[in-house]
Amino acid sequence: MTPTAFEEIADRVYVLRYPVLDVNVTLVTSPGAALVVDTLSTVGQAAELAGAIRAITRDPLIVVNTHHHFDHCFGNATLAGPGVPIWAHEDAARELRDHGESLQRHWYEQWLPEEPELAAGLAEVTVRVPDRLVRSSVTVDVAGRTVSLHHLGRGHTGGDLVVHVPDAGVALAGDLVEQGAPPSYGDDAFPLQWPDTVAALLALVAPDGVVVPGHGAPVNRAFVAAQHQQLGELARLIREGHAGGDRITDVAARSPFGAEASLVAVRRGFAALSGLAR
Repeated sequence: MTPTAFEEIADRVYVLRYPVLDVNVTLVTSPGAALVVDTLSTVGQAAELAGAIRAITRDPLIVVNTHHHFDHCFGNATLAGPGVPIWAHEDAARELRDHGESLQRHWYEQWLPEEPELAAGLAEVTVRVPDRLVRSSVTVDVAGRTVSLHHLGRGHTGGDLVVHVPDAGVALAGDLVEQGAPPSYGDDAFPLQWPDTVAALLALVAPDGVVVPGHGAPVNRAFVAAQHQQLGELARLIREGHAGGDRITDVAARSPFGAEASLVAVRRGFAALSGLAR
């Protein structure tokens, strides 16, 4: 399999694992239309993605962004031509509309030291804001095939979308679920709410269902249930540590995800419990 080839994981549901950041793009097809979930990071990556899509279908596209982070939506302008709808949660669209330029600059500076090629690509992107907004749930008709978009709560960001393909038993979790690395807690994550959001995701997943994480290999329901337990354990440690006056570093050291991956989560959780953050 080449770096930009899709693999069919269920009936007419294809996943492409892009090697840069190991990020997933999912393609759901039906005769007459196709839905693409996430669009990668740069013009060059999105152009490769377009070629991979055309190898499977040349039907008109519908685009979904699972959240506003660059690796899931900065390919929008390249992949989605005029008239192509782009769906996202209203908070994700607001972030890109109101803060797109500052976020682009921030991510360029963040990645420049370690990944200069990626950073250069980020600097060249024209940020295209989604134009079809989801508040809670929406059903999208993909040429007669039903796909549902759900905002189940806040977690990795304030605007995470879960995409459910019920006839294939597939749920696309975005970065609410991670495989191959700990969940990514950034300065826009909600560590105390994240477990409840994943619990709602689990309610959509059949016992033999498939879940596509934002990064890494597709997983089963048991994997998501185990990660949900870890997310809940960290949330519990944050609440107990805050109530007990513990240091952030000490709480992070007890995290099931390891200290380094959890420092931001604990800091965010302490701030929320102190009334200093949402």
